[in-house]
Amino acid sequence: MVYQILVAVLLFGGLLFLLLPAYTNEKGFYHGVSVSGQAPSLFTLIFSQVTTWIFARSLMNAAILGFHFGPWGVLAYAAYYLSFFTGGLIVDRVRFGLGYGSIQAFFFARYGRAGTFCYNALIIIRLISELFANLIVIGLIFGGFGSQTYFIAIILLSLFVLLYSMKGGLSAALKTDVLQMGLFLMMLAALSISMMVNQYFDQAAVFDFSFDISQPGPILFFVALLQVWSYPLHDPVMMDRGFLADRKTTQRSFLHAGWISIICIVLFGLLGVFAGVNAVADESMNQALSRLLGAAPMLILNAALIISAMSTLDSALASSSKLIVINMRCCRPTINNGRRVMLVFMLAALAFVFYGDRDLFSAVAVSGTASLFLFPVIMFNILAGRCDIPCWSLLISFCIAIAGAVLYFTESSAYSVLLGDWHKYTKLLFITLAVLLSTSLIFAAGLYCERAKRI
Repeated sequence: MVYQILVAVLLFGGLLFLLLPAYTNEKGFYHGVSVSGQAPSLFTLIFSQVTTWIFARSLMNAAILGFHFGPWGVLAYAAYYLSFFTGGLIVDRVRFGLGYGSIQAFFFARYGRAGTFCYNALIIIRLISELFANLIVIGLIFGGFGSQTYFIAIILLSLFVLLYSMKGGLSAALKTDVLQMGLFLMMLAALSISMMVNQYFDQAAVFDFSFDISQPGPILFFVALLQVWSYPLHDPVMMDRGFLADRKTTQRSFLHAGWISIICIVLFGLLGVFAGVNAVADESMNQALSRLLGAAPMLILNAALIISAMSTLDSALASSSKLIVINMRCCRPTINNGRRVMLVFMLAALAFVFYGDRDLFSAVAVSGTASLFLFPVIMFNILAGRCDIPCWSLLISFCIAIAGAVLYFTESSAYSVLLGDWHKYTKLLFITLAVLLSTSLIFAAGLYCERAKRI
């Protein structure tokens, strides 16, 4: 039955390719302007923001955290979606308050080429990780890790998404996001109802929010609250959508996308909690859900994961072309160059699929930790409006954050025990606090040195 989903999705992808117009102007391909020259509507922006962040990896992460750590695991992952509120504040300040046309323009004005390089390097890592992580989820739906069907599904889906993304760029991503989000909401509603009317659904157990700070769920919740300031700034898909419409539309799109996303993530995460409460010994989340829900709801669940993955893949490809061609100006701003960039990024993601790590949450935690060097940038430069922070403060902070990300990766992967036998999320909390404190002090030191020079 699961192969019927693959056939249906391939037909869906083929239909998208046929229906989407081939854009021949750069404004449509890179900036999401419609054929008639109109900016995206509020409805389009909201659905696009939500569906590009409610992607397959996120759904799986929320459900898995719920399965292992209960409701607090779900809340912890949902807390990352507060990024819509902090991200909206950042975009409003950079674009409308400070008057910059892109995040790269802001970094270049404040820190020159070196600072912009640090930011762009992080964005490239983020885009590739989003591509390969969602491809992994697609593969796992159709077969075990490394199986023949695993790789066939990944290659077929990546090819179809690449083709229609290359045809329409950002405008294609916006159009497909609306359709994909509508389908996803119907599937999520069907899954939620199926769970809540199930004879094994115990409301008291599923919504048991007993608080214990020593448990991984509450610890990860606090980590998310710390990382939620810098996390949106390192997500190019979210930032790109902050530079498409007028101020009022942009503000409202971030606000509504935030609460809608949180509700969606919590509902899907509760499926994992439901599975965890009713799982028998040595039973995985998928096995428990299959036993509890039956075949038809599991087909809907898998279809929802595939559709959400497709929406993220096309948006990540559109952002990659805009990053390299428009923001970084690595080549002439032609549509063909944008398509070539998409192909390169997809090939890089496939390389990670074949040779990389398949721990889905590690990609979130590692990139979230690496993005922490942006926290003092937000506090000192964007919110406080400081223009006198030296570039060396940013460069040192960047190195500290990257070191923290590497340290968490080694500690969580059992390659190292430098931080002892603590749970990996406790280690992540320690690393996050250390990076935030040290980078903030370095920015404060840079500000002090600049003031001392003027005395």
